[in-house]
Amino acid sequence: MRKADVISNIAEKTGIDKVDVIVVLEAFFKEVKSSLIVGEPVTISRFGSFIIKKRAAGFGRNIKKNIVVEIPEHFIPVFKPAKEFVRPIKASNTKQPLLSQKK
Repeated sequence: MRKADVISNIAEKTGIDKVDVIVVLEAFFKEVKSSLIVGEPVTISRFGSFIIKKRAAGFGRNIKKNIVVEIPEHFIPVFKPAKEFVRPIKASNTKQPLLSQKK
């Protein structure tokens, strides 16, 4: 499901215009991003939390030039789902996502 599909589904189910749904969704994304930038996690009850995780410094490889590259310590955004969010998904009989089915 893409962002446009989510917007269409919300508009259909709530009767709100698509434009208004887009505005609210974009405002939500912007608020989550700005909170994470200042280091404040965003917690939504029974859904999950958007948090910042610290990645340690390490080494990678530039395969085109065949050289080792140092990767500095950095922070990344992470979504941690709530138990109430995960429980019905685990209990469902849905197939695994297509990305997991690569051979």
